[in-house]
Amino acid sequence: MTKPNSPITFPCGAIMKNKFMLAPLTNQQSHENGQLSDDEFNWLTMRAKGDFGLVMTCASHVQEVGKGFPGQLGIFNDSLNDGHKRLSSTIKEQGSLAVVQLHHAGMRTPSELIEGSPVCPSNNEKTKARALSLSEVIQLKEDFISAAFRAKECGYNGVEVHGAHGYILTQFLSSEINKGTDKYGGNLTNRARLLFEIVEGIREKCGKEFLLGVRLSPERFGMDIDEIKTVCQNLVNLNKIDFLDISLWDVFKMPHEEKHQNISLLEHFKSIDFKNVKWTVAGKISNANDVQRVLDNNVDFVSIGTSAILHHNFPKLVIENPNFTPNEVPVSEEHLLKEGVSKTFITYLKRWPGFVQ
Repeated sequence: MTKPNSPITFPCGAIMKNKFMLAPLTNQQSHENGQLSDDEFNWLTMRAKGDFGLVMTCASHVQEVGKGFPGQLGIFNDSLNDGHKRLSSTIKEQGSLAVVQLHHAGMRTPSELIEGSPVCPSNNEKTKARALSLSEVIQLKEDFISAAFRAKECGYNGVEVHGAHGYILTQFLSSEINKGTDKYGGNLTNRARLLFEIVEGIREKCGKEFLLGVRLSPERFGMDIDEIKTVCQNLVNLNKIDFLDISLWDVFKMPHEEKHQNISLLEHFKSIDFKNVKWTVAGKISNANDVQRVLDNNVDFVSIGTSAILHHNFPKLVIENPNFTPNEVPVSEEHLLKEGVSKTFITYLKRWPGFVQ
């Protein structure tokens, strides 16, 4: 039986002290110019103090035009570095790995947050997003790579490339959304090209000791489970990444599509030959029992969202008590404030039915 407090050594040599990663959670609590706020700093560093082996930031945009939500923490230019240096050093002081999630919302950028139209691999009528030119795709690739190098310069242990949840790299991967006819559109190899070029560029620029992960999701937004499994296997075979972060929404559910319902979503991804690449899953891993069930399915570590909001020290509580169950929702605002969740984040959480009293 895999113990949740046993450490992990990634291919790059980075060591994670236990099996708990803080999932990258949208919280809207930084400044509108992308600067780190005290609220964001407190929220993340409190999770490091609570024994998360890896603390990941919310999605941080690599271009101003890629902003996905109000109050988003940015990593698109050097003027934002001081906040990142402060954050990374404090997370690492607690013995946690500090990781930035690199993000671009693409067609999911609310137009009121940026000047001009949102962008997409091809024109998208529904979201009024315009197609990127080939030179803009190249610039997007360079900006992902530059943001990773910026993260390294700011003292982070590594980055995760956000290729999930319908954001820009998902839009490139999606045969439904990506109608391009150049080398970044058409067959799966072309649609995945940008993701692979970003991964290779980051590894080259940041060196072999920099922690590098990729997040993918297998459903919605035109994603096909078989295609995503192929992308995962090809990323492993490329031998440039340290971990894959598969966001399943619910780790125990069956696939949405009937043709894939012979096995659970988790079993679909267990069939990949991960070699020395580590993998994690996210989605409704709520209590100690869920954590153990996932680890017993040969998953290397768990990504915790909701339970990390409810308890800043969820890893500590699970390690101490193999039957630990978090507070039941709805919870009071007072409880959340005590757990380092700001008033802004609480307002955002009120969108989740039955979460806040």
